[in-house]
Amino acid sequence: GRVTAGNAAGLNDGATAAILASESKAKELNLPIKAKMVSFAFAGVEPEIMGYGPVPSTIKALKKAGLDITDIGLFEVNEAFAIQVLSFLDHFGIADDDKRVNIYGGAIAVGHPLASSGVRLILNLANGFKEQPEVRYGITTMCIGLGMGGTIIWENPNYKGDK
Repeated sequence: GRVTAGNAAGLNDGATAAILASESKAKELNLPIKAKMVSFAFAGVEPEIMGYGPVPSTIKALKKAGLDITDIGLFEVNEAFAIQVLSFLDHFGIADDDKRVNIYGGAIAVGHPLASSGVRLILNLANGFKEQPEVRYGITTMCIGLGMGGTIIWENPNYKGDK
């Protein structure tokens, strides 16, 4: 696909913060646990196809976690450009209107404040986990420049199910 101003997220100001802590420390400090990190991975592709980086990073993260894409119940895929999300979904055989993807809208809808989008993805996923306790695992992923992709697999601390 083509990357143009018409299918790209607007750059805007924003600020986010997150606390990453061990489960024991979070409990000791009485902090809410919104998601548990299962695995993460980074991978790269040729810079000319820079938006494709989340595909190999997701493959690596799934392998490290011993999971398959079918185990994932929610996806937060940063969409600095529409083609990034579409190529990710296409690779994994996920429909472009799948209700598990970017459930609160992506960066084209809400903006893409630099150095803030990663935390926004995690918070969106955590809110999705709270609303959907039947979902056990979720993914946050993004292109991080020059062909690199980063993916984190998270577990829902609210999970109520037998899977």
